[in-house]
Amino acid sequence: MKKRIVIALFLLILFTTINSKQSFVTSKFNLKTIVIENNLLLKDKDIKNLLIPFYNKNLILLDNNEVKKALIQNSFIKSFNIKKKYPTTLKIKIFEKKPIAILFDKKDKFYLSEKIDLIEFKKLPNYQTLPYVLGNKDDFKIFYNNLKKINFPIDIVKKYTLYETNRWDLETKNNQVIKLPSKNYSKSLENFLKLKSKNDFEKYKLFDYRISNQLILK
Repeated sequence: MKKRIVIALFLLILFTTINSKQSFVTSKFNLKTIVIENNLLLKDKDIKNLLIPFYNKNLILLDNNEVKKALIQNSFIKSFNIKKKYPTTLKIKIFEKKPIAILFDKKDKFYLSEKIDLIEFKKLPNYQTLPYVLGNKDDFKIFYNNLKKINFPIDIVKKYTLYETNRWDLETKNNQVIKLPSKNYSKSLENFLKLKSKNDFEKYKLFDYRISNQLILK
């Protein structure tokens, strides 16, 4: 607290000096260095490129809201902390969105975050085996949240496919396909989880729940 008061008094003194010294004061606090921290997926240069307009601007007068507007242009950025390190450095701690799936919506391709936000797609070595979603973001968000409500093991899913009849198919990593009805599919998934504990579960590759109150196994 004392340190902040001393810095504030120092800055006040500098700004109240005679006009002939104002240009000197301003240049002393021009932004020269931007330090990026905690970024795992994004490269430093990708973030710094968003902040090019702020270089050589007065750090004291720099508006954090303007910095925020620049940073949120990158869809991978979830949140961030901004800290001014006088006289010439800006430190930014980045918190990134984590991709949980790859969405194919017509001709468009995106990553989806844990909150089912769209993230710009680019090849990332650690995220090439994510499940595919063939459908649209809004319908998948509802479906995904319903899966979580019944504690469905999402990590077993390789592909989600939405059909024009407004129903979903799930394909698991061991190549089992679950064909769901358009309504009350949570009950079908709960039934699937019960069957999963059976000894002969692995021999079936198709679980067809499309007909009400009926299960077809193949």
